Amino acid sequence: MKKINEELIDQLAHLARLEFDQQAKQNILNDLNRILDYIDQLNELDTSNIEPLIYLTPNQNILREDEVKEVLKKEEALANAPKKDSDYFRVPKVIQQ
Repeated sequence: MKKINEELIDQLAHLARLEFDQQAKQNILNDLNRILDYIDQLNELDTSNIEPLIYLTPNQNILREDEVKEVLKKEEALANAPKKDSDYFRVPKVIQQ
């Protein structure tokens, strides 16, 4: 695999509008080359019989079933409203036109 060099770091820094001193540039260079070396190691593994990982845990779609329940009747909800219409709460206008 291609190695990262200082010229590429300078190009990336320019594109990202970043500035690095020589020590930071060297650290970035070493880190990126270590990442590429690790990817090379992973590419050496035979993954032909490995299923793709879709879920991180063996649990899938652990959701409760939707159940329709009437928790609060409309009249009860509107009973203590300071201002109400026949079916709605009345609130001050918040969007100006």
